[in-house]
Amino acid sequence: MAQDGQVSARKADRGRARPGCPVGRAADGTWQVRDFAAARALLRAPGTVQAGLGVETVEKLPPRVRRPVLYRDGPEHREHRRQTARYFTPRRVDEHYRGPMVRIAEEQLTALRSAGEAPLSDLAFGLAVGVVSEVVGLRYSRPGIRRRLERFFPEEFGQPGLTSVRGLYWLVRQNVNWLRIHLADVRPAIRAHRRREHDDLISHLLAEGCSDVEILGECLTFAAAGMVTTREFVCLAAWHLFSDAELLGHYRSADEAGRLDVLQELLRLEPVIGRLRRRATGSVELPGPDGTVTVRPGEYVEVCLDDANADPKAVGEDPLLVRPERAGAVGAGLSFGDGPHRCPGAHVALLETDVFLSRLFALDGVRMSGEPRVAFQEAVDGYEIRGLTVALPRAGRG
Repeated sequence: MAQDGQVSARKADRGRARPGCPVGRAADGTWQVRDFAAARALLRAPGTVQAGLGVETVEKLPPRVRRPVLYRDGPEHREHRRQTARYFTPRRVDEHYRGPMVRIAEEQLTALRSAGEAPLSDLAFGLAVGVVSEVVGLRYSRPGIRRRLERFFPEEFGQPGLTSVRGLYWLVRQNVNWLRIHLADVRPAIRAHRRREHDDLISHLLAEGCSDVEILGECLTFAAAGMVTTREFVCLAAWHLFSDAELLGHYRSADEAGRLDVLQELLRLEPVIGRLRRRATGSVELPGPDGTVTVRPGEYVEVCLDDANADPKAVGEDPLLVRPERAGAVGAGLSFGDGPHRCPGAHVALLETDVFLSRLFALDGVRMSGEPRVAFQEAVDGYEIRGLTVALPRAGRG
């Protein structure tokens, strides 16, 4: 695959030509940032708030309902992040979540051995649901949590509304799915945590006096951020490894730190979310090609993560190729965001992916079957990998 003459290793290429302008405006007036330094400056700037990611819907909630942390900014957001940071430190992840990650990964691989083959997206979703449930505290769900979450996060979204049959359908569907998850997953967890305090996010939210509705909102936010995105990255990383014998050999022979470098480099190259949006609340100055660019209050800015992560000034030569050795300097680029809203679960996502994939690729004769296909969610320009089936030889089953 090539992009403006450059060889590209991307599997989920969004089809955009390499930009000539690192900071510019779209036809609707939205600023678009494709330069790594400018993107990082914007995400760290104090004069912006979240935009996109359904924030418009959240803003319609009654003022008395506390917004999920993803949709808060300023001192309240910083204090919440400070208080919950302990749940996501590398040490905490290693000591508290590695064991459950191994157990959940082995459960998925046992299902693969039994069936002989399985859609990787199903195995990856089972992994992600189990791990996030441990971190958040959703351990008391009734059977069927995966199905309920799949219905809540369908492959194709519709716009709820009251002016058309289709809008009414999506409005009813959305509310029914909220109710199902509340009754079958969140409410049982809240009751269990009220009977006995746990060292997890739900206990923290209860201690802060959050209502059931507010806890439901936080749980669904973590489900979207930690379950859906991890499923897609597991599939994408596996696709790369199945397709590149040299990279797979490197991954198999490396220690854990080396394997995590491979995964970070793949995520830099292929960010699951393609765009992050911010709305300026004050004047924000960004470095541009011809000097400083000023974003004025009320204007919207869109960070094109796949372009920023391929900025050779920041990541080095051959930015569209996989070079695990660059991970020590650039990590996953801006794929986990940056600034106040940087994803707190970055280490969780990378470690659970490695725990699963290192065991998957240790299976004798494991292979990819089926032809993977890529689709994109328009709202965040996020990719979805489907059709990638993993299979074992008959002798490796059972």
